[in-house]
Amino acid sequence: MNIYDIAELAGVSIATVSRVVNGSPRVSEKTKRRVLSVMEENNYTPNVFARGLGLDSMQTIGIICPDVADVYMASAVAILERRLKDYGYDCILYCSSHGQEKKEKALELIIKKRIDALVLVGSTYAGRSSECESADYIRRATETIPVFLINGRISGNNIYCVYSKDEEAVHDAVSKLVESGRQRVLFLTDSRSYSAVQKMEGYERALREHGIPIRGELKLHTKNQIHYVRDILLSTRTLKYDSVFATDDVMAVGAVKYANAKGLKIPEELSIIGYNNSEYSVCCEPELTTIDNTVERLCNITIDNMMKLLKGEKVPEEVPVECVLVKRCTTDF
Repeated sequence: MNIYDIAELAGVSIATVSRVVNGSPRVSEKTKRRVLSVMEENNYTPNVFARGLGLDSMQTIGIICPDVADVYMASAVAILERRLKDYGYDCILYCSSHGQEKKEKALELIIKKRIDALVLVGSTYAGRSSECESADYIRRATETIPVFLINGRISGNNIYCVYSKDEEAVHDAVSKLVESGRQRVLFLTDSRSYSAVQKMEGYERALREHGIPIRGELKLHTKNQIHYVRDILLSTRTLKYDSVFATDDVMAVGAVKYANAKGLKIPEELSIIGYNNSEYSVCCEPELTTIDNTVERLCNITIDNMMKLLKGEKVPEEVPVECVLVKRCTTDF
């Protein structure tokens, strides 16, 4: 008998059981009596070490990301693992890919490992909106463990989201392109995730506010591969644009290679902005102007809040984080 069993029998979250064990005032008297009754009926006594931590802990956190080969995901996982070690916790990593069934299966498997909390890395787990039905499997998981989502938003009890203000960042960057004289901004994306939708909304809002029509042909969904993007742009000879905004640095580098192949001057004839401020942004020539979505800050906030929650402390359900525009050589505003 452990804290997970007590939480299930009492019909509450493990965080609530933790608060009862530690005498937190943030539990109603009715709930407290129910949990204590279940503990008494099952002769459950938290050990001294667990009481000091705030719960009957396995000292293990689950992490799920779509693909650890992705630069953003790899960076986030590395930061999360390092911070968890600072707190004396181990982690278990599952890569789910992007398919709905595979994401659900990964979550099902990792919960069986008796983890203390779960971190989902990437907005793919939030679908296209915070109310989406595809996130119901995550809400079910929160009945037994707290779930932390990095760079996405899902509504529900025991869900804690830390996300970049992508819509605002893209709006400001595209506005700068337009105000510097660009009239046809090509939008490149490889995803329809929550984050990608936010970026698209920022792009469209910037155009509307500057009186520029939103053209469907200037919104291109492509693969997040450098040469693939280069070749797609080379093949679309009739598509006219004077600037490119890409939702990932990889696609932006593809646009740089396209411009070089066409003999276009950057940024005079083609301005380009990427996203993530990854190593790709400084590995191309010229170096990319890009948006830094501060992945390290997102991860640090997530782990710090998780540790507070596991001790029975209250933490915010949502933490929006500002992005930073990093100006380099592919823009002239």
